[in-house]
Amino acid sequence: MRLTVAALMLITLILLPRVSSYTVSSLVLTVYNDGYTKVEYEILPSEYSSQVELPLLGDHYENVIVEDGNGNPLNFRLENGSLLIYSGNAEVVKVSYYTPDLTVKQGMVWTLNIATNDSFTVVLPANAIVVDLSDIPLEIAGNSITMPPGNQSVSYTLSGRGAGSEGGAGSSEYLPVLGGLAVVGGSAYALWRKKKGQSSMPSREEFQARLGNLDLNEEERRALLYLFDRGGKASQAEVREAIGLPKTTAWRMFKRLERKGLVKVLKGRKENWVELRL
Repeated sequence: MRLTVAALMLITLILLPRVSSYTVSSLVLTVYNDGYTKVEYEILPSEYSSQVELPLLGDHYENVIVEDGNGNPLNFRLENGSLLIYSGNAEVVKVSYYTPDLTVKQGMVWTLNIATNDSFTVVLPANAIVVDLSDIPLEIAGNSITMPPGNQSVSYTLSGRGAGSEGGAGSSEYLPVLGGLAVVGGSAYALWRKKKGQSSMPSREEFQARLGNLDLNEEERRALLYLFDRGGKASQAEVREAIGLPKTTAWRMFKRLERKGLVKVLKGRKENWVELRL
């Protein structure tokens, strides 16, 4: 019995492993005094998928660990700078590894460089003092800085205490900041403004150009632009009605934008509000 071409193609598609799309729930970069960085991803695979292909930051990877949300190990393999994960039915996949490739040092200044489509959090050593930021941070808390998506950099120096020691899990660097970052938290924004020579609020044209560099669909761009025109904050219902989206579709869109660090959903008594974070 001879199979038709269509039947052969169908069998091939069934037998091929399904590589899924996914959403990055969180990305945390923990920087050590010696320049090594621990990269930690939490990703949410799409439904009905059995594999995830995750491009890795850096060129060299050490101590790669891949687990599901319950801490059970998942099978994976490294392939051309990407991690191919056999996620099975896992709803959450956690990936961690170490790399020396994300930081460079010039004189006394270290700089962390990263290009990503997702917002991310940098956890600096406790003795770090921030000297430059490529963009306005979304949040500064203790010794961590949350940055928006894009080509970003964080430059810092290390004070004398522990500056020459190597990092590691449980080292003293992960105590709360005693001066450095906590003190400059408020001045980091002013430092960025002084460097860029920009006002606290970009023009509409600048904001549109920034949106064009992000991985967004048309509805997401319109929603963010509407929030910008409304002064950075509006109710979910107002945004939804303005761009003509069904309630469920709009809810999913706001969740995506919040995961990307572009908005903050604020729960109210009668309705939720959306605040621009970009």
